[in-house]
Amino acid sequence: MNWFSPENIVAVVAALLGLVAPAAGGLYQLRTRRGKRIGHRVQMDTAVGGNGGEETRPNAPLGLFTDQPGMSNVTLALLRIENTGTSSISDADYTNPDKNHGLTVVFAGRTVRNVEVIPDPEAEHLLGYFVPVEGKGGMQYSGNAIRLPRVPLNEDEYFKLLVLLTGGRVGRVEVTGGIQDGKVERTRSMSVDDKPPLFSKLALATTIVLAACLLMLAGIIVFRQSAPPIGCATGELRVVGSTAFAPAMRELATRYEADCPGSEITVDAHGSNEGVRELAEGGGANNGSPALLAVSDGPKPASYTQLREDRVAIAAFALVVNDKTGIRNLTIDQIRRIYRGDIVNWKELSGPDLPIRLVSRDANSGTRDLFRRRILDGQGEPAFTSRDCESKNSPQDKIIRCELDSTDEVLKTVAELPGAIGYSELRAATTTKRLHTLNIDGHAPSIKAIGDNTYRFTEIEYAYTDGAPASGSLTSSFLNYVIRGNGQEVLKTFGHLPCYTPDGLKRCQS
Repeated sequence: MNWFSPENIVAVVAALLGLVAPAAGGLYQLRTRRGKRIGHRVQMDTAVGGNGGEETRPNAPLGLFTDQPGMSNVTLALLRIENTGTSSISDADYTNPDKNHGLTVVFAGRTVRNVEVIPDPEAEHLLGYFVPVEGKGGMQYSGNAIRLPRVPLNEDEYFKLLVLLTGGRVGRVEVTGGIQDGKVERTRSMSVDDKPPLFSKLALATTIVLAACLLMLAGIIVFRQSAPPIGCATGELRVVGSTAFAPAMRELATRYEADCPGSEITVDAHGSNEGVRELAEGGGANNGSPALLAVSDGPKPASYTQLREDRVAIAAFALVVNDKTGIRNLTIDQIRRIYRGDIVNWKELSGPDLPIRLVSRDANSGTRDLFRRRILDGQGEPAFTSRDCESKNSPQDKIIRCELDSTDEVLKTVAELPGAIGYSELRAATTTKRLHTLNIDGHAPSIKAIGDNTYRFTEIEYAYTDGAPASGSLTSSFLNYVIRGNGQEVLKTFGHLPCYTPDGLKRCQS
């Protein structure tokens, strides 16, 4: 074999460049944005009329603050507080001994007269954290200091403070406080109109190098034939069942087809119950139709005795609400009261004056059945009362509740309707804008929560076949790829814990 052929040399060089470039970028990220970081910077600090000891003229252009009499040496400051790290920050991450507040902003030699909070347009729900409850918590200011609440911030989320001050000239602004396993730091000052560059020089150079590596490796792949991996099978396979698990199954099917030429896998998800029923009634390949594999959120009905099961992974699910509710946590009791119709407006839970709109799945959904078993203590959801999820079909209906065919439709509807609440597979929920997941009894949905069993809205994903699949068949090969092979990495990418891993084995066998 000629190890010094042109294609081998190109492959080695491309591989080395592909390792060095991201490593350099990773080291840079590690040095500049590693871990938990809260950055702060003053974007504006300027005198506004009335300087030199004179009182501000009654008609001075102070916008929202014209009703403040008798002010001298008036200044206006704009301060930006943001998550500049690589991890989300929760309210528990703040180390301030004051349990109601996280950071303190001090304006030396000046007096704070008024403060306006300007949230990130993509995170307007943050405003709810600045409102004191019964005089406690929230944002408070006196003298030269502003005490900020423990605001949870996702990566790159921010809020701004527009502060009206008197009694002193423009000066230094200090932000104090701490973050567990992280730090609070001053970042580069930017004016209001400044925009950060789209790409840093390092990021641009890394992108160019990686693009060149990909082009070289793609050329090698295209012009050099390779044998399919051991264990591949050809034929057709149709995967039905869970819509929540469908995104992971589509990616698994795509990767298997790429590795195993001659295989064709179609994912046709319409709900766990419908998928299992179709398999039980139609069996495997009949009259030349593709072999059938059903995926279900939870176990099949006991009556389908002929079906053979494989436990694939543990999936996390989440309750999701529209961002305009501002609610971040619900207890099990509150959730059950909502779904019994005892609570019909978010203001009853210290939220905004919005009707609660229940966006549910149809009867074929395994996620709906899981929600009933794990969260509602076996009780069913209320009757269907709305066709558009926004209004009641009849004035006599107590609550608003609609039913939709898929996880994607639930998430889209919750994101669009103020006051809406629904449930979904976790990864899809966390990647959808204008909604957020809820903590349940204080426990956040996460991969860690799946492993240590502290979060109750989880379920085993099952794969069902009509009896044991034939050895060497596409069904058998694909199942082995998903459960024990390279498909495990795909499952982890989608936020699932594979059963055939040390952490997942115990949970899947329980």
